[in-house]
Amino acid sequence: MSWKEEADEIIRRRAMAEEMGGAERVTKHRERGYFTIRDRIAGTIDPGSFQEVGKLSGTGSYDEDGNLINVKPAPYVMGLGRIGGRLVAIGGEDSTIGGGTNWGDIRRKGGQGGFVDDLAEQYRLPLVRFIDGFGGSAATGKKKGYTVLPGHAVHPRDNSAILLGSVPVVSAVMGVAAGAPAGKTLMSHFSIMIKGKSQIFAGGPPLVERGTGETVTREELGGWKIAVEKAGVIHNVAKDEEDCFRQIKQFLSYMPQNVWEMPPIVRTDDSVDRREEELLDIVPRDRRKPYDMHKLIRLVMDKDSTFEIQPRYGRAAITTLARLNGYPVGIIANNPMYGGVVDVKSGRKQAHFIDLCDCFHIPLLFLIDVPGYAIGTVAEEDGTLLEGMRQLHARLQSTVPQMSLVIRRCFGMAGGTALDKNVLDFKIAWPSAEWGSLPIEGGVTAAFRREIAEAPDPEARRKELEDEIRSYANPFQTAEAFSVEDIIDPRETRQYLCTFYEAMQARLKEQIGQKAKFGVRP
Repeated sequence: MSWKEEADEIIRRRAMAEEMGGAERVTKHRERGYFTIRDRIAGTIDPGSFQEVGKLSGTGSYDEDGNLINVKPAPYVMGLGRIGGRLVAIGGEDSTIGGGTNWGDIRRKGGQGGFVDDLAEQYRLPLVRFIDGFGGSAATGKKKGYTVLPGHAVHPRDNSAILLGSVPVVSAVMGVAAGAPAGKTLMSHFSIMIKGKSQIFAGGPPLVERGTGETVTREELGGWKIAVEKAGVIHNVAKDEEDCFRQIKQFLSYMPQNVWEMPPIVRTDDSVDRREEELLDIVPRDRRKPYDMHKLIRLVMDKDSTFEIQPRYGRAAITTLARLNGYPVGIIANNPMYGGVVDVKSGRKQAHFIDLCDCFHIPLLFLIDVPGYAIGTVAEEDGTLLEGMRQLHARLQSTVPQMSLVIRRCFGMAGGTALDKNVLDFKIAWPSAEWGSLPIEGGVTAAFRREIAEAPDPEARRKELEDEIRSYANPFQTAEAFSVEDIIDPRETRQYLCTFYEAMQARLKEQIGQKAKFGVRP
């Protein structure tokens, strides 16, 4: 006896699922410049690799004889796919059906938790979420006949924290993320949104107007300029959906499948011994002049291997993933184009990046040109020092191998934060480097205030003292005392770093697995 009739029924129902919200809604969705969730998944994973789960779920309608008329699909598509040959759990809301609003049935496929999150957790797979929907609705009470406690309507288990400590989690805001979906978005290692196409907020314009009297558009409330540049709640912005897919794939290319594996090595034909003459004069002799730290990084790292996280937020610091001779490395660099100071935003993003690299066994490299913490009344009101200590706490709790390369300035507590005082304390420097408790100019004024004030020519005496103190700041004298492990020719930076970051791999392999984090971050 054949089961072909039932097999044909499966094919029929799958075809209904492919129609999503229907031809008219899909057409309007695309005319507005948005991809469908099936387009998004297909644009991110390797061609033909999607194994969907729950494709038959939805709400069926039947005639009086019990024959199926149609199935309205559940507004969530998810399953397994491959990115660069590696399996990932992937899913997202279908906003052509009810605007992507949560499907309130017994078990969720995804959205605020659900099967796709459990799949990633249980199988130790990276998780990619496309966020495009709203959270709860005031209509839920009318529908159910009673109100429900927040977050416990359908799927009370929340494994967000478990996921963040075990597998790479990526969330992409493709349309609107409001309420609970917005919160879920932020429970990620990497988040991204589309310029001019996506917004994220706790409550949308109607709630804001009702609650505060403020009239705003979605873009004014939670567009990319707010979420990425000002608040920093989303890490990166993409120019369009294709760019979003590219960034997701690039981010995951540095990540292991889970914390029990090592990050992938990408073999390169870029010579370890490559010497870049430009590095010899990239740092100006005039210490007041900035230079291009991004260019410096590109000249040292494997060609075309950098991927910056939060490039538009906390710009006084650069946090970027890159490779040295194929080995992943996490770079934290001060950006002299924006002063290089540690302020609230740059300190916050550095702490997140340290946690990210430490979680997934990516060694750290600090490229230091920091004059200190941001100072002044605004900096104090913002809590700069507290954010700096949180950055330090993240650094002290991290266990991945790390090196510090002093490019120019390394002063004060902020400079000390960029030095590894836990284990090997491996620090090298270029001949352009200078360091101390305070920058010489301000430090001399503070330390010798009375002597300068009482001198016949205070300005001349101040300059004499600065010149005297500067003579002690010669980096070669520090090297003579082995208080810095090496002063290197800038042109040999790549070869030097490649050697030691390859040497770190045995230590990294020893540390695979989840890492305990004790205590309370300041």
